[in-house]
Amino acid sequence: MALDALKDIVKKIARSSTVDKALVNEIVKDIQRALIKADVNVRQVKEISENIKKRALSEEPLRSLNPKEHVIRIVYEELLKGVGEGLEIPLRKSKIMLVGLQGGGKTTTAAKLGKYFKDKGLKTAVIAADTWRPAAYEQLRQLAESVGIGFYGDKNEKDAVKIVERGLKELKDYDMIIIDTAGRHALEEDLIKEMIEIEKVAKPDYKFLVLDAAIGQLASKQAEAFDRAIGIDGIIITKFDGTAKGGGALSAARLIQKPIAFIGSGEKVEDLERFDPAGFISRLLGMGDIKSLIEKIERITKEEELDAEAFIKGSFTLKEVYKQIEAMNKMGPIRKIFEMLPFGLSLNVNEDVIEMTQEKMKKFKVIMDSMTEEELLNPKIIDGSRIRRIAIGSGTSPQEVKELLKYYNTMKNLMKRMKKGKIPKLGLKKLGF
Repeated sequence: MALDALKDIVKKIARSSTVDKALVNEIVKDIQRALIKADVNVRQVKEISENIKKRALSEEPLRSLNPKEHVIRIVYEELLKGVGEGLEIPLRKSKIMLVGLQGGGKTTTAAKLGKYFKDKGLKTAVIAADTWRPAAYEQLRQLAESVGIGFYGDKNEKDAVKIVERGLKELKDYDMIIIDTAGRHALEEDLIKEMIEIEKVAKPDYKFLVLDAAIGQLASKQAEAFDRAIGIDGIIITKFDGTAKGGGALSAARLIQKPIAFIGSGEKVEDLERFDPAGFISRLLGMGDIKSLIEKIERITKEEELDAEAFIKGSFTLKEVYKQIEAMNKMGPIRKIFEMLPFGLSLNVNEDVIEMTQEKMKKFKVIMDSMTEEELLNPKIIDGSRIRRIAIGSGTSPQEVKELLKYYNTMKNLMKRMKKGKIPKLGLKKLGF
């Protein structure tokens, strides 16, 4: 993703021998290239880069910051202004209406939101009001069933407004109701009419426009059109992973002055997070997002009935790792976890550890099945002879057993360092990251 280039800019500042006009000009050009490549609005790119240049060359650093930290802080603050506000949704009885064009990911997002609010303790349900796309009803029904939330739909009814009316009556005892509406390939008159009629019936507390991150510069036009049609309360950006054009959706939110509520970063129902501007920019710059990582760990360990405190403190044993491997799979690719860590915490970590695959995780479980209770509780006793015995018993190689032990020790040490807040080198704790 083009925005990933911002991490290199922070590293360039950190590794520079001195902070002068030449360095500032260089990093401003790098930032401009990264943002334009990511489809951030050109006018917005100009505003951000000019502000960074002006402040970096004229402002005196705070007494607690050295010149490098001063410039990094300015870059962080100006990018933060560029993404605007997030949106905190109170955990109370509410209705959410999702709108957007076809293919943006509304149906999947409805289920993701359902799981999100269910995990927050709300009794949640979804209404399948997309009568335009034939597979929408069945897709949402299956997704709702997979995450254990309520569902209402009628695949024989073609009037979306009637479906919503009946659904609201059927689901009156639920706390959070999410309405999935139809889309088109363009914002056509009949779609606008249907959205307005659904809004009148549902009286939603929130109307969210679902935007595909890959849409690029067209995101702003869509956002303006939907806002004019029904007045949206915020934006949900989907498919934010693996695209070079995510900046277009970010620009759209800033343009119409609406907050970004959530960001979806994968296809799994748990791949949705509330948009926290500070954490988002920190991650883009390679400074991590410890708060979000800890929240994610606590949610997954609760689902798996694990000891979240032991996991976060890094005091777990191999016996617990057996269960935690399943939890780690639910957290998503390990590379995504490392993105939430300040880059100082993940220095010198073997790339093989980061690129851990689900297949390797399964093999690790087989290896642990061949260990004794004592070895699982106290991995330190596993010497060369024990490694050979475990390898033979599990049908693996001694090297694969060593890989498991390396993985265990790496994750344990990282969790300990993260909990202590040890952010080496740049002294970024001073900046509040």
